[in-house]
Amino acid sequence: MPWDPQIYEEFKNVRYQPFYDLMAMIRSDHHQHAIDLGCGTGEQTAILSEKFGKTNFIGVDSSVEMLEHSSRLAHARLHFIHATTEDILRTGEQWDLIFSNAALQWSDHHHILFPLLLQRLNTGGEFAVQMPVQPENILNRLLFELIQEEPFYSQLKGWKRESPLLSIDEYTQLLFDGGLENLSIIQKVYPIIAPDHETLYNFIAGSALIPYMDRLDEEQRKKFAYTFKQRIAAHFTKLPAIYAFKRLLLYGRKP
Repeated sequence: MPWDPQIYEEFKNVRYQPFYDLMAMIRSDHHQHAIDLGCGTGEQTAILSEKFGKTNFIGVDSSVEMLEHSSRLAHARLHFIHATTEDILRTGEQWDLIFSNAALQWSDHHHILFPLLLQRLNTGGEFAVQMPVQPENILNRLLFELIQEEPFYSQLKGWKRESPLLSIDEYTQLLFDGGLENLSIIQKVYPIIAPDHETLYNFIAGSALIPYMDRLDEEQRKKFAYTFKQRIAAHFTKLPAIYAFKRLLLYGRKP
């Protein structure tokens, strides 16, 4: 099941606030080469290129469907390519700014990935990354509980995507060991006010739910969606519901 930009963009305002908070952490406007890992539709990368008018940006995403929306945004300082974060690391390229908003949670082995990314940062470069704290967010927890139950456990053949996220302490150590200074590491709640349970379901359906639905046939998807919505309704008994969605913002500069 490919990414659906329409469903993802349904929560555009909710997803943009952490982006703006992350962008505000960047202190220099004199970078030459910057990369946005997991750029999605490219709209946020375009905002970055407007704010930092002297910087050349590359937006990278592994979803063809998402990148179809980015071509109209490209210009002399802004280009988009289809690749994974791991593909980019293999190029050996160096960057003055490594930026990633809500994407690196899809890459595994962060204790290996993050040191490799920091090695690609030039002297004076900045590192700015935001990720949802999946293990602590309620909808993710409800999802992880459901996939352990029958008939879904058998239908998914026991498959579960373990969250690669580390603790705040571990990320702090990784950034410090990578030679970064001026560290700013924040866990922040971005509350989602949902008028109904369908809104909460649609929020996770546009992201974390995708790889599970991809492994089910059409009838199994319908049953899974129905059951998951019931679990959401059972947990969020008061409407409108507030969902305390937690995100982790990481920043540092290489001296």
